[in-house]
Amino acid sequence: MPAETQASPASEWQTDFRLTMRLALPLIFAEVGWMSMGVVDTLMVGRLPDSAVSIGATGLGQSLYHAVVIFGEGLLLGMDTYLAHAHGREDARDAGHTLFNGLVLGFVLAPVLMFAVSFWPDLIEHFGVSPNLTGPMRPFLSALNWGTLPLLLYFPLRRYLQAANVAVPIMFAQVSANVVNALGDWVLIYGHWGFRAHGITGSGWSTCLARIYMVLVLAVTLAWVESKGRSSRGSHWIYWLRIDIARMWALLKLGIPAASQILLEIGAFATATALCAKLGPVALSGHQIALNCAALTFMVPLGISSAAAVRVGQQLGRRDPGGARRAGWSAIALGVGFMGCAGLVFVSIPGWIARAFSPDPAVIRVGATLLLVAAAFQLFDGLQVVTTGALRGAGDTKTPMLANLVAYWLIGLPLGYFLCFPMGWGVLGIWLGLCFGLMIIGSALLVAWRRKNLSHGPRFDPAV
Repeated sequence: MPAETQASPASEWQTDFRLTMRLALPLIFAEVGWMSMGVVDTLMVGRLPDSAVSIGATGLGQSLYHAVVIFGEGLLLGMDTYLAHAHGREDARDAGHTLFNGLVLGFVLAPVLMFAVSFWPDLIEHFGVSPNLTGPMRPFLSALNWGTLPLLLYFPLRRYLQAANVAVPIMFAQVSANVVNALGDWVLIYGHWGFRAHGITGSGWSTCLARIYMVLVLAVTLAWVESKGRSSRGSHWIYWLRIDIARMWALLKLGIPAASQILLEIGAFATATALCAKLGPVALSGHQIALNCAALTFMVPLGISSAAAVRVGQQLGRRDPGGARRAGWSAIALGVGFMGCAGLVFVSIPGWIARAFSPDPAVIRVGATLLLVAAAFQLFDGLQVVTTGALRGAGDTKTPMLANLVAYWLIGLPLGYFLCFPMGWGVLGIWLGLCFGLMIIGSALLVAWRRKNLSHGPRFDPAV
């Protein structure tokens, strides 16, 4: 029995909060670093001559790109469960085997996803988005697309390292990649150091280079970790490098619902972005400002969610369902607490926040209004993402998928469309629909976690 389960109940909870925070903190910085790349890109292109069009085209391209590529990340999320359980039972050989097959999946998925992304510009033009936005977005999206393979190699490397409680190098890779990206933006957007000014397309190339850098950092970290690990890891390297169709299929059985859940969520916000684009550059820019801010705060509970998946999975790998439940609840409490504070910030200074993105008074007004709506759903956004991580650690990826399908696509988006167009509320109506959907998802997943039976959950080891 783990040592942390031998103490008093109060001491056990203190230990769980401490262990969750120790793992979550660098992952939070990593997620903030991930999101801040997009924020920096938006800030940099917002200083180009036509601020509204530049912000709108960049934001639309980022949203559409991530709607496809994050689906690929979701297909690899089954690695969280297998890796956490393997590290929980101290089976380094099986963890390495899962990593290798995850990397193989990344190589297979990359060209498929890149091909899918290439269809976005023509598709959204067909649905009536103005050529003023799709014109500059097209080369930006093409440049961004070349970073797909590095992303799909970064994801498995990160999942392996965080399941092994090696999270600080992940944080370093993401934070330092922002320096690479910001420097690249300065050089390639505006034209410095002898390079030609590429406008918003330059930010796409800069992001691509930053993602290549992240993969290299994690690859070096993996080599260092394994060189200092137990000898059993090296002695079974042939088992590591064996393509295992059964293992890849097992990962996909968990990953497909997780990817579908992410696609439903990201797709809902991408659809909302496309609807806002029909309202013109000002509405789209205000939407993009509020979305960037909400997405930035979302990165904190997203990092906690990754920690929840790892800690719940590790405890179940040790056959400790009580410890797994405490790990999940401690992570949920941390996520909800932070998002409550974030909501208070949005309510307090919405105008100041919007003004940091654009000097246009009309854009500031729309952005500040939408930040108030974002404040209303912060608690539920944190609740749903952390609970999704805890459920994933227990091998449940279907419940979050179903919750997102019903709440966003059957309730939230139709309501937002109705309020926006027939009711004439504009972009505010779209955001109110999204807010209502998030409230439903957060509440439903909390009930699902509370009722989850961890004592008789599935086992994720080679013998099963």
